[in-house]
Amino acid sequence: MSAPDDLVRAVEATLFAAEEPMTAEAISAHLGGADVRAALAELAAHYEGRGVQLVERGKRWHFQTAPDLAHLLRREREDVRRLSRAATEVLAIVAYHEPVSRAEIEAIRGVQTAKGTLDVLMEAGWVRTAGRREVPGRPVIYATTPAFLAHFGLESRKDLPGIDELRAAGLLEPVDDAMVELALAGGDEGDESDG
Repeated sequence: MSAPDDLVRAVEATLFAAEEPMTAEAISAHLGGADVRAALAELAAHYEGRGVQLVERGKRWHFQTAPDLAHLLRREREDVRRLSRAATEVLAIVAYHEPVSRAEIEAIRGVQTAKGTLDVLMEAGWVRTAGRREVPGRPVIYATTPAFLAHFGLESRKDLPGIDELRAAGLLEPVDDAMVELALAGGDEGDESDG
C-alpha cells in the first residue's frame, strides 16, 4: 500500500479532531473546497476491519469503534433507559412519516401524546423540531436526527425495516401488526426526507 496523499491525510485529521460527525461538504469547506469524496472512500476502505471504522450515517462521516470491540471500552455498566411503549410508538411514527405533527402522531396512534413523550425523544437527540406545517394554526412538525440514524446504525431512513422484516423478526404482536398496517397506509409523504 502506498503512502496516503496529503488530501487523504488532511481529511483523516479533520475527522479525527471533529467534535461531531461532518458532511462531505463541511469537510470540503474546511479544507478550502477540495473534492473529498475519493479521500473519504479511501479512508473508509483503509479502516475497514480495523479497531476503528470510518462510517457515514445520515450523510455525516465519523470514526467509531468497531462494533465487535465496543464491549472492551465499557468501564462501567451503562444505565440502560428503556423507552416507554408510547415513546417507542412515537419514535417509530416520526421515523416512518417525518415530518409529522403531534396531531398526525395522535391520529396514527389513536390516543393523545403527552408532551413529555416527545421531550424524552428530543433529549435523547433522536427527534428534533423540523419547522412548522404551512396550514392554519401552523403546528410544529418533528423529524429524526442524524444521531437517531447513528444510534441505530442506519445510513438513511431508507434503511428502516419494512413491515415484512418486522413481522419476520417477531417484533409485531397481532395488535401491533394491525396498528402498523394502519400507520403505513396513512401515507408515505415523508419518505423523501433523510432527516
